[in-house]
Amino acid sequence: MKRNLLLTALIAVTASLLTVMAYMHWAAPQQTILQVQHQDQTPGKAVLYTTDDQGEYIPLDFTTITDKVVEGVVHIKATQVAAAQSELEDIPEPFRDFFRNSPFGPRFEGPQARVGTGSGVIISKDGYILTNNHVVDGATDLEVLLHDNRTFKAKVVGTDPTTDLAVIQIKADDLPALEFADSDRAKVGEWVLAVGNPLGLNSTVTAGIISAKARNINILRDEQYAVESFLQTDAAINPGNSGGALVNLQGKVLGINSAIASPTGVYAGYGFAIPSNLALKVADDLIQYGVVQRGVLGVMIRTVTADLAREKDLSIVQGAYVDSLMENSAAEKGGIKKGDVIIRVGDNDIHTSSELQEVIARHRPGDVVQVTVNRYGKEKTFDITLNNRRGKPNLVEKEAETLFDILGIEAEAIPESLAKKLDIHGGIKITELRQGLIRQQTQMRKGFIITKVNGEEVNTPKELQKMLENHEGGVMLEGVYEDLPGVYYYAFGM
Repeated sequence: MKRNLLLTALIAVTASLLTVMAYMHWAAPQQTILQVQHQDQTPGKAVLYTTDDQGEYIPLDFTTITDKVVEGVVHIKATQVAAAQSELEDIPEPFRDFFRNSPFGPRFEGPQARVGTGSGVIISKDGYILTNNHVVDGATDLEVLLHDNRTFKAKVVGTDPTTDLAVIQIKADDLPALEFADSDRAKVGEWVLAVGNPLGLNSTVTAGIISAKARNINILRDEQYAVESFLQTDAAINPGNSGGALVNLQGKVLGINSAIASPTGVYAGYGFAIPSNLALKVADDLIQYGVVQRGVLGVMIRTVTADLAREKDLSIVQGAYVDSLMENSAAEKGGIKKGDVIIRVGDNDIHTSSELQEVIARHRPGDVVQVTVNRYGKEKTFDITLNNRRGKPNLVEKEAETLFDILGIEAEAIPESLAKKLDIHGGIKITELRQGLIRQQTQMRKGFIITKVNGEEVNTPKELQKMLENHEGGVMLEGVYEDLPGVYYYAFGM
């Protein structure tokens, strides 16, 4: 009996061991460990791998890339001289000299310097640097600090507010220019590094992935021809990163860092970069022509959504829906009709209106592009010759600066009804306010109505031009706002 019990126990234990061994072999997770050793038998460094755009395996090691790119990203210090605002602005002209010289009057200070910082990407060995327009906008002095701590004064070569890009230049040779990648081939989930000078910290590198493509975040809403088709990334971007590089694992520039989305004003996981294909085209235009050569299709578009597809009875739910066409536009002449859905331009598939804007913006007036549309469920392809903004298929020349260009304004005479409402004799309303003397030296807002220039009444833009076209020295503008009480004064120098 005892012998039978021992035999039974032995069988049970053996069966249990066999069961455990079978589970470990068939059911338990398998782990493969690869050990690499040098010939001297010292342990090798652990390395992660990823694939490049050719599908080849490459080490996920940021140190080599960082060494390659930090020297090609610069620190930009932009100084803007603004006229000081004092209580004298609230005092009528005849009494200002009395209060200015009185020990009991308000204090009047000279012009104040405001300094902002940003980043830039070296794009040529002879000193051309690509950055954001908002980094250099309004600056009266630009200083560039290289990675090796050399500093240079810079001049603005050209700007493009519609893409928030600018090119500046320093006098230097043999600079470490960065190579640009094809941003059309960038993939969501791809590793990227953001290189720049955030929060005053020079040569900072952060890592992340591309979170999305062709994002429109509506930050250039004041620009009629704005193009927003950003690469979104979760690599940390903060104030000061603007104009810096977003690079791939080959150290090539995929985008120019431009903006963040944040409730606090600092990094919150959402950064945005201008795609390299668009940025490089704008830079080439500014260097070669001094002005951006923007191809125009001449359509009003909307991104196709499920709701729009139901509303318009469309057979597809992606693309750019043509709401309307401008008169004599390139699209109209080429055969595109209202209600078409643009789904492809050349080899580029179009999923959203921002993608269409970016692809067209990479072409110049006179370029012929193949545009494929979905019309009532059928695809049609048209050869479209792009126009410039004036409706002609010609390259545009950089216009000579006018007085209003120098001032940085567009203006128009106000109607008598508005003058009567505001109880003024008349005046000139500032309808646009951009980079120029007034924006650099005053706190004027768009919509200001100039009623007097240096104490003389002014009623038309021609009168303003006549007063200032040969003027040198200080200028005092007096006027009002429609939405604010009182009289305002702005002083600047010419």
